[in-house]
Amino acid sequence: MSKLGLTREKIYKTVARQLHGQVPCWVCGQHVPHEQATLEHIQPLCEGGNSHLENLAISHGHCNSQRHAKAAAA
Repeated sequence: MSKLGLTREKIYKTVARQLHGQVPCWVCGQHVPHEQATLEHIQPLCEGGNSHLENLAISHGHCNSQRHAKAAAA
């Protein structure tokens, strides 16, 4: 598993523990089942963001994709 994959697992498990199993999507706010969880860069790398923990959040794969598609179209 990649370093970001391990980070996604760690963040997901930490949030799940803190919120009694409910992990909200950073984009839409709905619960993200473990198998649908992706790691989102809050400030995208292309906009100067980094992969530090404070710039990472859990999101649905489709929310992550839609967010980046909207940014590319703008």
